Amino acid sequence: MQTILVTGAAGGIGTRLRKLLKGVYPRIRWSDLRPPADLARDEEFVAADLADLQAVEKAVEGVQGIVHLGGFSVEGPWETILNANIVGCYNLFEAARRKRVERVVFASSNHVVGFYPRRRRIGTHEPVRPDTRYGLSKAFGEALGALYAFKHGLRVTCIRIGNVDDAPADRRRLAIWLKPEDLMQLVRIGLEHPDLRYEIFFGASDNERAFWDNAAAFRYGYRPAGCAEDHRDAALAAQAKLPADPVGEWYEGGPFCSQEFDGGIERAPY
Repeated sequence: MQTILVTGAAGGIGTRLRKLLKGVYPRIRWSDLRPPADLARDEEFVAADLADLQAVEKAVEGVQGIVHLGGFSVEGPWETILNANIVGCYNLFEAARRKRVERVVFASSNHVVGFYPRRRRIGTHEPVRPDTRYGLSKAFGEALGALYAFKHGLRVTCIRIGNVDDAPADRRRLAIWLKPEDLMQLVRIGLEHPDLRYEIFFGASDNERAFWDNAAAFRYGYRPAGCAEDHRDAALAAQAKLPADPVGEWYEGGPFCSQEFDGGIERAPY
């Protein structure tokens, strides 16, 4: 990889990756609706609205790989999700095809499978159970990635990101925490591994309480450095201060499951 594009440069994860990826590739182009406040003079930036295909084509011109973090990163109204995460995601993959990009690393989400109960450990082959319109949009992105991989030859990696932070903040995040350096490791596998065609990885560190079987990532050499249990006491102390949430505490998706919950299955047995 000589030149890569990273969308969502101004977001929380994009901000972290701007520091971690610095110097890893000869040329990194960053993109978002507007420049990050702390954009350095030596950082290349292209403004682009994902809903504008021509703007996205301009942003991807001349790059070999894309890390697609852009879009709306939490639950929102349907129109917002539609334009940012569905139309925008289609435009990103279509622009990549037109401009002969080689690889796309798609930032998916744990909310693609949020409605699995926490007591069930799942792999990447279980059917999706999105917990929100946001989770649904990420499931669409994974399916879109498969289409462009198998029909058009893009090499696509979908990372179902748990929670990227310096430390897990509560009990649920002891299971889904992703150390920023471990995310960078997964991104680099997606951009560089010679055998990768289309894969889904879980974005999680070495978490003893993990909900997920991440064998797919391990097959490609992923070796997480972060260990959630190192932060157990602080996370459980913070958990004790949270309000009760029976639905969110049963499901892997947490409060995304209880948000707008209306007559659904309060406790799925499996």
